[in-house]
Amino acid sequence: MTDIDQKSLETLAAELGDYLLATGETLVTAESCTGGWVAQCVTAISGSSVWFDRGFVTYSNDAKTEMLGVPADMLAEHGAVSEPVAVAMAQGALIRSRAQWSLAITGVAGPTGGTVAKPVGTVCFAWAASDGGGMTETCHFQGDRESVRAQSVRHALAVLLARFRREDWGSRFA
Repeated sequence: MTDIDQKSLETLAAELGDYLLATGETLVTAESCTGGWVAQCVTAISGSSVWFDRGFVTYSNDAKTEMLGVPADMLAEHGAVSEPVAVAMAQGALIRSRAQWSLAITGVAGPTGGTVAKPVGTVCFAWAASDGGGMTETCHFQGDRESVRAQSVRHALAVLLARFRREDWGSRFA
């Protein structure tokens, strides 16, 4: 079990929504290992339809390719759990939506699926802006499946919220 409760995740989502509402911009999500949990937190907020455009749950590689345009050769070369794939997911979500901001999550929540190179708890993130800016990060979370997923949701929301608070976003995509 995790020490992150649903209410704290929804509070982060509401704070993010306040920033998006103030700018008149919207968010799209592309989720794999979190299975739509970010979108669930966002849509738990009354009025979020004003600042949340849509969410893609692309759990399989085929879904990543078909729904987000992630190149099959990229998946073969880097694996689904990689920063290049997270970037392609984030950018694909922007292209296939009306949003100005996207976040993407792909990882190994466990308890199976981990490897020496990508152990359970490895989660890759990408955040992208329609103006071309964005960033990536890989985290290694500890805990059971639910905990890894909850930490992933919290991290994805918190990083984007921090960006809005700082307003210093560069293009850090490799």
